[in-house]
Amino acid sequence: MIQFKIQRLIFTAFAYFFIVNARGQFHEIGAFIGSSNYIGDIGTDKYIHPNSPALGLVYKWNTTDRFSLRAGFTFSKLEENEFRNRDLNRFRRSYKLSNNIQEAMVGIEINFFEFNLHDETLGFTPYIFYGVSYFRYEQFYLTPNGPFDPPTYNNYGSDEKIAFPLILGFKINPNPIFVIALEMGARYTLTDNLDGSNPENEFADIQEYKFGNIMNNDWYIFTGLTFSFTFGDLPCYCKD
Repeated sequence: MIQFKIQRLIFTAFAYFFIVNARGQFHEIGAFIGSSNYIGDIGTDKYIHPNSPALGLVYKWNTTDRFSLRAGFTFSKLEENEFRNRDLNRFRRSYKLSNNIQEAMVGIEINFFEFNLHDETLGFTPYIFYGVSYFRYEQFYLTPNGPFDPPTYNNYGSDEKIAFPLILGFKINPNPIFVIALEMGARYTLTDNLDGSNPENEFADIQEYKFGNIMNNDWYIFTGLTFSFTFGDLPCYCKD
């Protein structure tokens, strides 16, 4: 009950703050279109190899020409297999991964150069984002079926965890109302079971279900483009 009241208070304060400031700030809302890949105990040893579609929504509140508060929601299916692998042991094992991810993210975006949306001319800047994510994923474990048959996929529900995203990107604004960006963002998660290698909750103590390096948590990466439109009054970046 107390937790619900706290959540309601935070939501009310955020909504009030947004409404009061919406007319005096410059906002962006748009879409993310790209691909995802996962880094863990199944699949290739490549860190960046987008292989599954990812879609999302993006919102930014541009407080200055260098800083923006950013939030977003992204969903994808993390997929991986070991049929094309330079690691011979993994190739022989031939495990597969398929895990649906839904992520909500918030944080701060920092422009390397001044990105003044007052300008009518083309503007551009590299940027970096860091923040925190809350994501939902499917829980499962694998049971081997010998050297020639694929393992059995045992799903036992879903769970939510925290991740820490770090995004690098490059954006341009052809005009003050439209922004395009290319970015790649890695998420370090607080779980080692995106791939079923280290089951949690009721299966956490069953050692025969574990494999790989259970001391390292999993990662996932989103790579793609964002397209956003601006709205609201232009903030004054002028220095008096």
